[in-house]
Amino acid sequence: MASGTPEASEAKRLRAALDRPVSALEVGGHAVRLTTLHRVYWPEEPALGLAAVTKLDLIRHVIGLSAFILPHVRDRPLTLFRWPGGIQGRRMLQKHPERALPPFVETATIFSESKGADDEYLLCNNLATLVWFAEMGTLELHVWHSRVRAGDGATARPPSSGSAANLAGSSVNFPDYMLFDLDPYIYSGSERSGGEPEFSAEGFDQARRVALWLKEVLDGMSLASYVKTTGKTGLHVVVPIAPTLRYDVVRRIARTICEHLLGQHPGDITTEWDTRKRKGKVFMDFNMNVRGKSTIAPYCPRGLPGAPVSMPLGWRELASANPMQYRIGSPALRRKRSDPWAGVLAEKQSLEQTLAGTGA
Repeated sequence: MASGTPEASEAKRLRAALDRPVSALEVGGHAVRLTTLHRVYWPEEPALGLAAVTKLDLIRHVIGLSAFILPHVRDRPLTLFRWPGGIQGRRMLQKHPERALPPFVETATIFSESKGADDEYLLCNNLATLVWFAEMGTLELHVWHSRVRAGDGATARPPSSGSAANLAGSSVNFPDYMLFDLDPYIYSGSERSGGEPEFSAEGFDQARRVALWLKEVLDGMSLASYVKTTGKTGLHVVVPIAPTLRYDVVRRIARTICEHLLGQHPGDITTEWDTRKRKGKVFMDFNMNVRGKSTIAPYCPRGLPGAPVSMPLGWRELASANPMQYRIGSPALRRKRSDPWAGVLAEKQSLEQTLAGTGA
């Protein structure tokens, strides 16, 4: 973040406070209790020349990039992937409060059609919450593609609680971006039998090629798009949109675009749901455009060896990007001064107008 801003000054103060032993951190007027700061969340990786990454390192990371992380997660229902004992321990998935929450943690009430009753979902609307999540062992922070409040003067919508009808008309049923998940099924040869593909340079190169083909199609539709690494093997491409179309409509549009690209590059792309039929190709997943599904938030790490981070990139950066260089504590993150995904927050593109203009 730019030096001299209030956010940068606050981050600098907090990181300095962590240079000495602390049992609590004062964040935004709230005391966040800290424990076992030297617990190893990601063990060292000698073969990669990577040191162990501790809880303290994770807290430093989220504080240092909080000015970029928070705008992308604000008001979005969350799924937390927690490893309280580190990635070699048990993973826990959490969407709802499990105990009394600190006063700074906000929640949203969303009707569950499967339960026929309301559920409370966790939100992350301030830095204190971001630090608290890290203290709890939240290594992965996943967000919905819609917000509980539309904002920006959008049409008032009913609450997401109380009934299925309210839910259908609420802001959480109208995504503010369209997502394309590009997942290369190019195997490195070191995977266990039946396992998912591990990272390989060949696989990432193929995902990069597909992302650029996708950008050409979106450019032809006059739709601005943005790209980031997933922190795993592939890429996410998003198209920021005005939240005026339901998830089911946005999903159909994404599917049409993927099928168009598949027709142009059938030897390189697949939309097959059967993983056995994806081998050697890049899987284009449009099915993430569904209410309730979530994806890793920008600048957030993954619970994988080496503490890789899902890194937003400029399209020009993609040509030379190596996702293995984006890890907690890496120089590429320490030097980050601006957010190439700022346009995702600012742009409100109309898919209706775009489709009307193309005659679709």
